[in-house]
Amino acid sequence: MSDDEKPLEPEAARAVAQVRKLMMIATATTFIAVAVVIGVIGYRVFKSGGSAPPMPDAVAQLPAGAKVISSAVGDGRIVLTVEVGGSIELHTFDLNTLKPLATMRFATKP
Repeated sequence: MSDDEKPLEPEAARAVAQVRKLMMIATATTFIAVAVVIGVIGYRVFKSGGSAPPMPDAVAQLPAGAKVISSAVGDGRIVLTVEVGGSIELHTFDLNTLKPLATMRFATKP
């Protein structure tokens, strides 16, 4: 304290003490909240098992001379549109195991 400053009145000193107490409570609460958030994030990162499992290697068996026109992914399946000898076929595979599920051939009416 310098010589020019006057001591605070008792009421002002109590008000300053009350404000300091409230500021300390708010600071402690903020630090606890930040620590909880960081803890939850760390828990989720370490308990998630890291990245996604690697996809299995698979080879789709298509007829000779087949040409893949398009592909689509959705609802746990992969669908390939294939042109074979002038006709269109849809080959459906499971997204997780890459095993064939179905084949649909489109034919024209004579």
